[in-house]
Amino acid sequence: MFLNSLLEENAALADVALQLIGEGAILPDTYVLDLDMIRENAGKIAAEANTYELKSYFMLKQLGRNPLVANSLADMGFCGAVCVDYREALVMARANVPIGHVGHLVQLPRNAIERVLRAHPDVVTVYSVEKAAELSDAAESLGVRQKVLLRVRAESDTTYPGQSAGFPLADLEKTVTQLERMPGIRIAGACSFPCFLYDKSVGDFVKQPNAETVVAAVHVLRDRGYDELQLNMPSGNCVHELGMVARAGGTHVEPGHGLSGTTPYHADHNAAEKPAYVYVTEVSHKTDNKSYCYGGGYYRRGHLEYAAVGNSLGSIKKCKVSTPLDESIDYHLELEGQFPVSSCVLMCFRTQMFVTRSSVAVVKGIQSGKPELCGIWSPLGDRIS
Repeated sequence: MFLNSLLEENAALADVALQLIGEGAILPDTYVLDLDMIRENAGKIAAEANTYELKSYFMLKQLGRNPLVANSLADMGFCGAVCVDYREALVMARANVPIGHVGHLVQLPRNAIERVLRAHPDVVTVYSVEKAAELSDAAESLGVRQKVLLRVRAESDTTYPGQSAGFPLADLEKTVTQLERMPGIRIAGACSFPCFLYDKSVGDFVKQPNAETVVAAVHVLRDRGYDELQLNMPSGNCVHELGMVARAGGTHVEPGHGLSGTTPYHADHNAAEKPAYVYVTEVSHKTDNKSYCYGGGYYRRGHLEYAAVGNSLGSIKKCKVSTPLDESIDYHLELEGQFPVSSCVLMCFRTQMFVTRSSVAVVKGIQSGKPELCGIWSPLGDRIS
């Protein structure tokens, strides 16, 4: 999906990745992150956000919840990490990463609430009265009053399977009355997901009904006397899209794939952000007219189509990739054509590293010509070496 962009716009990353696997510094099934380019992309996003007076959290599940990258972004002035679930929040807390927003997609389970609150998150999303009550009780026991965002929904909203949740907009007055009886929490705004999605037929991001639902919810809150409210409107947040968020009324964004230059918009356009990661593996064996490389990092929504095979930039050859069926495990990925066993393979597709079996290597200094391997982590943010 992004292989051509990688080779044209960040060939230095591809070159370093080939060197690392050739030297044995990394093994097959490793994502290599270009810390310099991530920071460059982040700087562009932050500058554009400032233009529209938007506040920015950063999302790193797609980059393996990497704590080194997270702390680097926090040092740049971002408002903290977005932790879509409790496991990510605990990883970030252990690494002393400032936590901005927790629970947007997955609420905090009862026995994790206190541990997460001790990390002092900016806001915690709730979308059930029962969970709000648990959160209030835990906050009271710690002597704090936790700011919460209300995830809201309306019948017209866009929802992904397995992510159906939210306080019904029609019942919000009643819900707020219930939450106001909970002394450990304070309502600080509303959110939904996704508020924007890229439409390939249009060639641009399109505002979803969810954004209007967030605005309507905040109107309800303001009418009840709430002010300085957060309107959190994520999905696809990048330089090109931030103006749309601001015009829709948003106050906070959560760039994720924008940081690595890998939103669907980036696949079709010469965007401000450049590719900042590459998937590296090698040929395992050949059968008939096919070659097979080690898998483990395939993401079924990644639109993987092509690979580059070879041990140096000057010798690589592009080929088609056949991905496994959804019911199969990606032990190997099938390459069109025969290539020498142990040849290096590069791929660049949209991924969510935290749901893979891959390793994640972070390299700094690529853009200055002085690459240095900072370490290797699991896709869940735990350091390996």
